Amino acid sequence: MTQQRPAFPLKLDSVSGNKPKAKPMAEARPAIKAMPASTRGQGHSLDKSQGQGIGMDSVAVRARMVQKLAQGGIQDAAVLQAMGTVERHRFVETALVNQAYEDTSLPIGLGQTISKPNVVARMIELLRHGATGKLGRVLEVGTGCGYQAAVLSHIAIEVYSIERLKGLHEKARENLRAFRLHNVHLLFGDGMEGFAKGAPYAAIIAAAGGNNIPQPWLDQLAVGGRLVAPMVTPAGHQALVVVDKTAQGFQHQVLEAVHFVPLKSGIS
Repeated sequence: MTQQRPAFPLKLDSVSGNKPKAKPMAEARPAIKAMPASTRGQGHSLDKSQGQGIGMDSVAVRARMVQKLAQGGIQDAAVLQAMGTVERHRFVETALVNQAYEDTSLPIGLGQTISKPNVVARMIELLRHGATGKLGRVLEVGTGCGYQAAVLSHIAIEVYSIERLKGLHEKARENLRAFRLHNVHLLFGDGMEGFAKGAPYAAIIAAAGGNNIPQPWLDQLAVGGRLVAPMVTPAGHQALVVVDKTAQGFQHQVLEAVHFVPLKSGIS
């Protein structure tokens, strides 16, 4: 993962085209820039109706969530800091905003969910596996509402997040726009195919589980890279799977049971 990362072409909004549009990205979609260092870890002053007047943007609310994550076994300081920085209530439906910082998954529409904070933190901690600095280029399969991509933006140099459901892709664009995260690139396409134009990836993380790890993900993972994803076990239950790619091949670990939406191909 210390190898030179390949240059990436212009940011793409969809993986369906063979080359980027000539239209400048500023016209295609608003630029997404990093939060100023002075605002990281502070209450974000976005003018959005969700959470207004109920204290959801309070630093203390996120700090309590982080404390629970640490008590639950999350030890990576970078992960805890990222989880404490990103305002989860801005990624859930207004009617569910009071549950935003509870350790529970919540519906986000189209039969999909936002994962529990503990699961997000656990998977990203596994992805880092003791890294002392930021990860390089990360591929996220299953953007959903954009929450995990926002967290990943704080622990990776670049994040390429792909979503197969157009409605969720658009929702993530809307949710992330105000945060102006310059290192997050949202893609609309079939996540089972990965995104070859951005490969190789230092890390790949998936928010949906199938019977097998798709071969394109393994192909697009850099030597020295790590993949974390749910997968259906022979017993018919989902479990977290960690795959490390070495010069000699792949090393697999099957960890704790989890429950994610099923991994599907195609776009909708």
